[in-house]
Amino acid sequence: MATRRKRRKIVSEANGVAMLNLGDMDIWDGADLSLLRDTLIRLITREKKRAISVDMTHVKYIPSGFFGMLFDWRERGVQIYLYDPQPRIQQMLWFQHFVQHLKDRTYRIVLEHQQELPEEAQPGYREPEWEPDEDDSQVFRVSR
Repeated sequence: MATRRKRRKIVSEANGVAMLNLGDMDIWDGADLSLLRDTLIRLITREKKRAISVDMTHVKYIPSGFFGMLFDWRERGVQIYLYDPQPRIQQMLWFQHFVQHLKDRTYRIVLEHQQELPEEAQPGYREPEWEPDEDDSQVFRVSR
């Protein structure tokens, strides 16, 4: 299976930007994220690429670590572009917070906030909005 996935990955280059394209896969899973990570490591550390673009034309779902991985590379000075992300991806909070629209269907990961997240989306612990009642305490009772 991994061999088949590897064949689907395409890396091309235009104007000094390495473009990663996983084809028409619309759902990326952990294996795809791992493949992308390994490819980025090779392109950035071995081949010394300083600008990377990920074609997201067909992608409707990505693993949770995807944006964090790209942000880490951006913090290290690599320019990261997303090409043609679908509306579902654009609606993700991380996307809205750290991605800047450049032109047409091209976006760039940035280090500064693009949009403040609403309070309910801010990280950190919050007290629940409900109070436990007697029925709730029965659920947590330990029997011996």
